[in-house]
Amino acid sequence: MENITVEQLKARMDAGEKINLIDCREPSEYAEFNIGGKLIPLGQIQSMQTEEIDDLKNEEVIIHCRSGKRSVTACLFLETLGFTHTVNVLGGVLDWQAKFPAQ
Repeated sequence: MENITVEQLKARMDAGEKINLIDCREPSEYAEFNIGGKLIPLGQIQSMQTEEIDDLKNEEVIIHCRSGKRSVTACLFLETLGFTHTVNVLGGVLDWQAKFPAQ
């Protein structure tokens, strides 16, 4: 697992990079605010319901949550499922909203 800051992630998104971004929060949190990632709640990852991203096992997968704790768990769990390049977003959407309030 690697780490990425919200500034690094935003710079890559702004540059138009193709990013495999996963939001591992709950649907209600996602509905309230999201940065465009694919919603796959942590519980779904932990119950191994990852079919929709299994084709990304050998690609970079960037995972974020609210503060960065659930995303660490998600990264580590995905690694046990064979994902080879997981990246945790430090600070999650709380940090994103603090640094980019107009988003």
